[in-house]
Amino acid sequence: MTAITQVHARQVLDSRGNPTVEVEVTTKAGFGRAIVPSGASTGEHEACELRDGNPSIFNGLSVMNAVNNVNTELFERVKGMDVQDLKTLDMTMIELDGTPNKSRLGANAILGLSMAAAHAAANEKNMMLWEHLNPKASRMPVPMMNVINGGSHADSSVDFQEFMIVPLGAASFTQALRFGTETFHALKKLLKEAGHSTSVGDEGGFAPNLGSNEEAMNFLVAAIERAGYVPGKDIAIALDPAVSEMFEGGMYHFKRSGGGCKTSDEMIELWEKWVRDYPIVSIEDGLDENDWEGWKKFHKALGKKIQIVGDDFLVTNTKFLSRAISEDAANAILIKVNQIGSMTEAMDAIHMAHDAKWRAIVSHRSGETEDITIADLVVAMECGQIKTGSLSRTDRIAKYNQLLRIEEALGDKAVYINPFSTTE
Repeated sequence: MTAITQVHARQVLDSRGNPTVEVEVTTKAGFGRAIVPSGASTGEHEACELRDGNPSIFNGLSVMNAVNNVNTELFERVKGMDVQDLKTLDMTMIELDGTPNKSRLGANAILGLSMAAAHAAANEKNMMLWEHLNPKASRMPVPMMNVINGGSHADSSVDFQEFMIVPLGAASFTQALRFGTETFHALKKLLKEAGHSTSVGDEGGFAPNLGSNEEAMNFLVAAIERAGYVPGKDIAIALDPAVSEMFEGGMYHFKRSGGGCKTSDEMIELWEKWVRDYPIVSIEDGLDENDWEGWKKFHKALGKKIQIVGDDFLVTNTKFLSRAISEDAANAILIKVNQIGSMTEAMDAIHMAHDAKWRAIVSHRSGETEDITIADLVVAMECGQIKTGSLSRTDRIAKYNQLLRIEEALGDKAVYINPFSTTE
């Protein structure tokens, strides 16, 4: 009853209007569907997102080769396999691809099938995905809500990519979502009052042209207060500067804001000042992805005060994570399923992080869809933190709404814990 009988992929659109892969997996007793996300700010070591490259069709971004790989070679290999044995299924696809970064068949092809198979396995048991993956799970995640977008996520004068609010003082996920939503709307009013645009970027956050990166921070603090909350107690701030996008010729170039250039050591000094001046609890990709010596200095300087997160730096890859753990280069990893290209490998990275007493944050991508897989994954893996964008755009809200459903299903078993508490 658990054998895969049919696999079907098609080309659909993501939140930026670009093609991506949707996969359906059918067994005699189950059905699963999943859509693969896509990133704009991507690490150079990520698994290969296979695009067709024909400039006359979808500007070269069509994914029909990946779709065809699912419908032909991958289907022929996985037909009859046990959908309940996701690890064997994923490893079989990875072996069939035969490349280090899934470039032959495409990480988007392999991941789409992997995610859809996980949903089919849950459907066979008449369970939500989180319950199928871990029926003992009870921890709801603290959301990192990206309410000001800059960098490659917006056409604005802000160099840094994500300015997030973190409702760590809430008593439940449902209450955290209210805290964040009220602050989001307070921020909109403040921006309007100051004469700024309130159009939104790729992840649903506002994308104003501000005078400096610090001005974005000041607006966040003011919005938290305008909404009636205490900065640092009820709602803190998290950053994803994604500075690899700014790194060129050994220097960090503040081209958007006209802030000149900084060395690695000067970037660390900047982050130390910001941590002193603002209620920051987490900084992600605060240095270039290849600056290992800088990361070690960065973690030594601030690792006992805040969460130091590797995204482009670690690309959900246990090889890079293992090195970072051994070299004490960070204390948290961002988990993006399409960075590595299979559900199993993403979960392996989470297990490795937890075994090392690191934190793991499950994350969306800037090119998202209505797919809600990561909402279930973050609960199943009990990560305690999720990044899934701002409080607008259905592609972001879909994940929040799924987490509301999960919390309701858990009932009294649901727990919401401040991951930055000294008692955590």
